[in-house]
Amino acid sequence: MVPPTLLEEQSKLLHSAACRCQDCYRLTTDHDRFLEDMPQDPEVLMADFQKMGLFKPESIAIADRLTTSELRQALFFKNASQGDPEQEAMLRALAAEAGGLDQAFAAAFGPQAGRFFSNIQASGGVSRRVFLRNLVVGAALVTLTNCAQQAQQPDSPTTTGSGNLEKTDLKVGFIPITCATPIIMSDPLGFYQKYGLKVQVVKMPSWGAVRDSAIAGELDAYHMLAPMPIAMTLGLGSAPFSVKLASIENINGQAITVAKRHLGKVKEAKDFKGFVIGVPFPFSMHNLLLRYYLAAGGLNPDTDVQIRPVPPPDSIAQLVAGDIDAMLMPDPFNQRAVYEDAGFIHLLTKEIWNGHPCCAFAAGEPWIQENPNTFRALNKAIIEATGYASKAENRAEIAKAISSRQYLNQPPEVVEAVLTGKFPNGQGQELDVPDRIDFNPYPWQSFANWIQSQLVRWDLGKAAGVIQPDQYDKNGQAIYLTTEAQTLEKEVGLQPPTEIYREEKLAYDTFNPQDPVAYLASQKQKYGR
Repeated sequence: MVPPTLLEEQSKLLHSAACRCQDCYRLTTDHDRFLEDMPQDPEVLMADFQKMGLFKPESIAIADRLTTSELRQALFFKNASQGDPEQEAMLRALAAEAGGLDQAFAAAFGPQAGRFFSNIQASGGVSRRVFLRNLVVGAALVTLTNCAQQAQQPDSPTTTGSGNLEKTDLKVGFIPITCATPIIMSDPLGFYQKYGLKVQVVKMPSWGAVRDSAIAGELDAYHMLAPMPIAMTLGLGSAPFSVKLASIENINGQAITVAKRHLGKVKEAKDFKGFVIGVPFPFSMHNLLLRYYLAAGGLNPDTDVQIRPVPPPDSIAQLVAGDIDAMLMPDPFNQRAVYEDAGFIHLLTKEIWNGHPCCAFAAGEPWIQENPNTFRALNKAIIEATGYASKAENRAEIAKAISSRQYLNQPPEVVEAVLTGKFPNGQGQELDVPDRIDFNPYPWQSFANWIQSQLVRWDLGKAAGVIQPDQYDKNGQAIYLTTEAQTLEKEVGLQPPTEIYREEKLAYDTFNPQDPVAYLASQKQKYGR
């Protein structure tokens, strides 16, 4: 027996649906004739439901891919309740009163409809009263979901939280690496659509191509390495072009991988002397962390080794061919080298600096000025996706979603090994490192200051003559949009820090972001460079 309060709430819910959406769905006296025209094939039936607005296309794609009735039900209730937990609880109670979604939809649309949600088909032995009750429940659920769908149209400011969008069809460039997970997964998992955006993620061949495309204005926004917006804005290695880093995509997530032919010969930094080592780009955390590691181990990165830019997709081929002896690359290429028996993982970059930034979401300042609401909505979608990716229980699902040819084009088991942190290292060990890669969108200003200190330390792009000792904070706060990220993180339910600087603890020293000049001087004094 359903408690009276629940019955009352259900009655109010049905009445509300009828009042708010009379044009969405109408119960008619010729219900039998209506049922005769309904498709009997569940897939065809769900295509009709899609046209009615009952499901978003991407929701059906996700459900079909994972083929679980539980997920299909979860998607239904999420859409119908518009994300309101109390509304969702009430809708679930309403469905339970009908014996489940399969029973309600079997009554409203025929027994075949129930198969979309459950393997249990509606029983033909129910009373007419129960059948009519279930019919009304099914129709009400359709009505409410259709209303929710209308409320989530792209031009709805309350849905996007970003006002009227200047444009909705976007192209966002990415390099096919796991660092780009939030940007990539937001397409198949529906985060862009949630904010009224239709985004085409465009695979880029190299970081140089990303930089050049951004300057030329060829795409709308980009997956970038954390140092790139600083280098591009200050004109290091290219003509100055103002780029804003909106949010961090991943922390950790890299490794030093050595060619299999050197197995047993490389134990510490000094063993890399004479090696040719690949990094994805000069203005990358990979290059900065590698130099930091080698210098602390007694090597001069500019004379004792050769550091060579290598596009990540080419890295394994060069490792096998002997063009490079080792590499500090983004994943999944470190794990793919193990998978192909081409190399072994020497160490993870989290062992050099646990929590270091790697990649980011960024856009050119001219585009942002022309599309402020769209930029905000796009950043918000990616921040929310980053928060979703930060949860370990979501990693296996994400790995399946981004492994396909159009995204990473990698074996799912390789991507899952990276995202879950359960992996072989190529040295006969099976490791379990849950934060091998992690996801936190917060762009600490201390990240910007450490990066600038290392650009100056190695004079990359003649940074020593460009970044003045008193300009670290000014540069960082102009390029890293930390306060904007704080606001958007709160809006999507995350809990960002209240501070913008923090002390950073690395493997061989501690970085005080309030005095990067003293930190740089101490490094040169200790290591001679």
